[in-house]
Parts: sequence; C-alpha cells; structure tokens
Amino acid sequence: MPTTPATAANSSSNGTAPSIMLELVDENGTTIGTAEKLAAHQAPGQLHRAFSVFLFDEEGRLLLQRRALGKYHSPGVWSNTCCGHPYPGEAPFAAAARRVHEELGVSPSLLAEAGTVRYNHPDPESGLVEQEYNHLFVGMVQAPLRPDPAEVEETAFVTARELSERHASSPFSAWFMTVLDAARPAVKELTGETGGW
Repeated sequence: MPTTPATAANSSSNGTAPSIMLELVDENGTTIGTAEKLAAHQAPGQLHRAFSVFLFDEEGRLLLQRRALGKYHSPGVWSNTCCGHPYPGEAPFAAAARRVHEELGVSPSLLAEAGTVRYNHPDPESGLVEQEYNHLFVGMVQAPLRPDPAEVEETAFVTARELSERHASSPFSAWFMTVLDAARPAVKELTGETGGW
C-alpha cells in the first residue's frame, strides 16, 4: 500500500506500536479534533469518523468476515467485509482501500461511496461504545483472499438468504445491520434487482 502523509504519521520506525489516533467529528461530520482509539470507544463514547465496506463477488454474494478472537473489540463475531477508522487527515476512501488490503490481502476491483450513517451502539460484552459517523463503501472483489489471522478469524461469501440464516444463528457485530441497511440502496444498484439485497 502506498504511504500517504496520514499513514506515515501513524506508523512507527522504531518497532514500537504507536498510539492510534482517530478523527473526532461533529454531527455534520466536520472534524473537531482527535482522540486515542481506545479512549474514543470508552463509555459514553466520542463521535468519530469511521468507514464500513461491503464487497461482493461476481455472483452477487457478500463477503463477510469473522473478527479475530484476539481483537479487543467485538472479537469472534461476524461483520461486514471490512470496517475501521481513517487516520486523522486520511480520506475515508483511501482508508477503506488500505484496510481491505491490510485485513484481507486483496484490493477491491471496484469501490464506490455509498453514503454515511451516524449511530451509537454500545457493545454489551466489552462495555465499549461505537459513536460513529460512518462512511459507507460498496464494491467488488475478484482476487483470492489472503486474510491476516491477527485481524480475521474466517471469511464467507453469502447470498442475501444465507445472510439471514447466519444472522439468526450466529453473533454479529452490534453495528452490522445499521450499516448494511444504510448501504442497501447502493448494494442493490451494484448487485441488481435479482440479487435479493
């Protein structure tokens, strides 16, 4: 992945893990400051910029990921293809493409903006809170996946019907249905009326 001023400012050259900073925003999505990642998620949560990606294969199936068991937030639950936070000053589109590559080892063959959604979702398991102004993206993936096991426990491509069955029987991230519902118009445009989304 190319280095940008935002990613360079958030990388470490001495081998230590730097504090990950998030961009705080107001209700209109205007940047108002920064906060350390964990601090921004502690109750009651600070409103910050985030993104969610929904990638589909050529058959119109959605790529889900089950979050790695070692993650401090929502480990082991199913969620959308990829989600995360832009670094301060990093464009959401660039951040989304970067994280897809970091987590799944693949670059989307198509990635398009699909609007924004604002939500407040407490996670009962961890006590952390998702207060997010979330930028949505939909697209396609056509290359073989190479997931990072530190980020992704497993992946699955599912039809709309298979998603409904899985959602009824398996734990999903607290934000999943909110971001999927907000992205549905763009998903339907991408996958067509026969896709069932």
